[in-house]
Amino acid sequence: MLAAAMVGFKPHLQSRLTPLDHGIAGAVSGMATRALMQPFDVLKIRFQLQVEPLQGPGASVQKVPSKYTGILQAGRTIYLEEGTTAFWKGHVPAQALSVVFGILQFTTFEYLTATAHPFVSEELSTGKAKPFFHFVCGGISGCVATVACQPIDVVRTRFVAQGEPKLYNSSLEAVRLMYREAGALTFFKGLLPTLLQVFPLAGFQFGFYALFKRIWEFVLDEPEQTSGIHETTALKSFTCGALSGLCAKTTVYPLDLVKKRLQVQGFEEARKSFGRVRRYHSMLHCAACTVREEGLRGMYKGLWPSTLKAVGTVGFTFCFYEKACHVLERRYF
Repeated sequence: MLAAAMVGFKPHLQSRLTPLDHGIAGAVSGMATRALMQPFDVLKIRFQLQVEPLQGPGASVQKVPSKYTGILQAGRTIYLEEGTTAFWKGHVPAQALSVVFGILQFTTFEYLTATAHPFVSEELSTGKAKPFFHFVCGGISGCVATVACQPIDVVRTRFVAQGEPKLYNSSLEAVRLMYREAGALTFFKGLLPTLLQVFPLAGFQFGFYALFKRIWEFVLDEPEQTSGIHETTALKSFTCGALSGLCAKTTVYPLDLVKKRLQVQGFEEARKSFGRVRRYHSMLHCAACTVREEGLRGMYKGLWPSTLKAVGTVGFTFCFYEKACHVLERRYF
């Protein structure tokens, strides 16, 4: 029999999916989602790394103007200066990141929910407290995937952050030069703020997803399937995933901005064409400088493109993952 929903362990439904199957589904989900959402990631990172206060066309000329002032203006500027391919800068390391992250995150999440089930109450694992249970398992699985993927994420951020002329022409060249200049630790820059951000972010994504699916089933009077072949519709999984992505991203966004700024430390030369560059000594120093120099609003630079990206990314991620799991499980019937 097929599970009504493929995200998380369900004791009343005996899924035949193996950890390898969950890994394949996670890889497919990550790859497809990344290809669709990469341009939003480029826009988000450009805004996050811009240290000048955001100003519109009518702002005081005495202040140093910000290069990017809005999504449409930023998109047009990037297109005119760097061409269409700029929106897929760093796509190769980004795809590697998405595939590896998807494999580790979903495999770990499914393992945790199944392993923990005998040791927690039914109310926590499958009842009304299920969103909290998924929050904890989702946060842990996100951290596991993040530690493994951090070097790929740093290389990807450097690629997206560089202007013209390019400092790196390939992923391998970036790895070689970064290692030669700063050693192996350079690939783990920003790991602490990343983990502090990822646990609640991934946790909220899985927790809100479980919550919104329950709300969907309650509002539409759609009880959970307990037997037989039943697939979650693409509309349901995408909508619930999109809403969970929106709620999760807005909650932890400032930590994402700090993470990105720490990841490009030592990369000032290639950042000059985008405006001022800034040196930070720690996570707290970065946050303090950002608020002091750019205001509280500075902690939310890039929030709009980041939110759009989160809505699409999380929606597509859960949608593709559930569909991939259903396709894989049909092999057994």
